[in-house]
Amino acid sequence: MSKSYERFQKRRLISSYFSVVLSIFLVLFLLGSLGMFVINAEKISNTFKENIPMTIFFKDEVKETDLEKIQSEIKEHAYLKDLKFVHKDSAAVEHQQTIGENFVHFLGYNPLQHSFDIHLNGAYVQKDSIKNIELTFKENPLVDDVIYDQELVTLVNDNVEKVTFWVLIVSAAFALISMLLINSSLRLSVYSNRFIIKTMQMVGATKSFIRRPFVWRSIKLGLIGAGLAIIAVLALTSYVDKHLPTLGLMKDYKSIGIVSIGILIVGIIITWISTYFATQRFLNLKSDDLY
Repeated sequence: MSKSYERFQKRRLISSYFSVVLSIFLVLFLLGSLGMFVINAEKISNTFKENIPMTIFFKDEVKETDLEKIQSEIKEHAYLKDLKFVHKDSAAVEHQQTIGENFVHFLGYNPLQHSFDIHLNGAYVQKDSIKNIELTFKENPLVDDVIYDQELVTLVNDNVEKVTFWVLIVSAAFALISMLLINSSLRLSVYSNRFIIKTMQMVGATKSFIRRPFVWRSIKLGLIGAGLAIIAVLALTSYVDKHLPTLGLMKDYKSIGIVSIGILIVGIIITWISTYFATQRFLNLKSDDLY
């Protein structure tokens, strides 16, 4: 009978430990994932912004030497990410393949223009900055027109700000929920040992002596949960990096280190605080209140 009861107690204890580790893992994984997003929000934003092209069309009288000069001048500016010269004959070939007809033969001439396809660095893809760059190009008498998707620029910037704001709100909410969830799980774990706590107290053990093993055990569970969360966050980061290699998330060791250390610290702090107050509660209870 006693062995059966001991086995039952052991299974219940293991189940309690498992629920604590699982709670810590899930919460820290969500917090770690959100942390990675927040840290890399600007990089993610710039990746989308830098994919918005700007095309500079030149007048027919432009010469090759003029194009080379303009190209070298543009390359000296910090706003440039990359530049590609598109000859009007190459553009005609691409258009013919797209529409399936030889419009040059039909018209008798090539109506297209020489152009530069450029991508700007993300920091300059702002409504005011990109407008100033556009006006600077148009001041050149050899430039016929400058085309880019103004609505898309506005949309991307507005959405990035909104997403970043709401991610911060969600992160704060998850931080609060994590405290409550982990605290609840650890309190249940301590609750199952409330009679042991009170017995130790009755034989003269100090509060700090009684509390110490519970706190250390919870910290160990927190470290296990944090370790699993770090592995899961790295797996998720690797998956995103595989599909969006331009972000270079797996090469950003600083961000990975900050998030990993943050997960460990949060796991330790939350488990320590929760266990401290849970054991303190039972230490302050009278024997009759334990039931």
